[in-house]
Amino acid sequence: MSSVVSSGVSPGVSPGVHVRQFGGGSAEGRASDKALLGGKGANLAEMAALGLPVPPGFTITTEVCRHVQAHGAGRYPDGLDAEVRAALARVEQLTGARFGDAAEPLLVSVRSGARASMPGMMDTILNLGLNDEIVAGLAARTGNERFALDAYRRFIMIYAGVVLDVARDRFEEALVVARRKTAGALGIDHTRLNNNELERKVPDSMFDPEALRGLIKNEKEIVLAATGKPFPDDPWEQLKGAIQAVFGSWNNHRARVYRKMHDIPESWGTACNIQAMVFGN
Repeated sequence: MSSVVSSGVSPGVSPGVHVRQFGGGSAEGRASDKALLGGKGANLAEMAALGLPVPPGFTITTEVCRHVQAHGAGRYPDGLDAEVRAALARVEQLTGARFGDAAEPLLVSVRSGARASMPGMMDTILNLGLNDEIVAGLAARTGNERFALDAYRRFIMIYAGVVLDVARDRFEEALVVARRKTAGALGIDHTRLNNNELERKVPDSMFDPEALRGLIKNEKEIVLAATGKPFPDDPWEQLKGAIQAVFGSWNNHRARVYRKMHDIPESWGTACNIQAMVFGN
């Protein structure tokens, strides 16, 4: 596993206090803890403490965000890595799934959550924990290959944009190629359609497993060309990057503008919520 904590951490921060768990009928926090857990984390803790069926997870507190602001990106308090590992192990226990395991895959969402609501201003990543082997396990477990492949291709695109800084429009041509191939397979004449018309005729829901596998391949090639590195297939490396991106998003341009418009102090910071993904209707 790639460590969440960088080699240049700052000493003097007590371990064991930076992650608060929720789920399984209990929570290390309540709704009144917004300053520490952010609004989303505090509400999740309150619902879990009340016994509501909240998918289990944990919140990395706003104190960690403030620590990163003070000491630099990737510089976390001592002990954070061990806390994240322990908290994720509890999620595994509660869900009966395992992070990074193809047979019983646990996927997570990684979301920001400030004390005051800042809708759409910071970053969210869904379906984290997928790679080629695990997506096959997810397909087998759910009995739905198309669903698993679609989750994977969406994860690659979101993660590439949020964490790897690959512009979303670089993936648009790959989507167009997939739509044209799908249109051809369905007997739809796409030669006279512009891209918007093509999307209406061939929405994402019409991609079959073969089209999705081709799209995943193209997306990975885009990431390699843009970054010079393969898309990360180690779930722990994915999680490390997502946590860093969420804390970094506190200072992105749109978040700074929003805070200024709504008089939200920069010093508040954001929490980071990691929660088990739950699929189905």
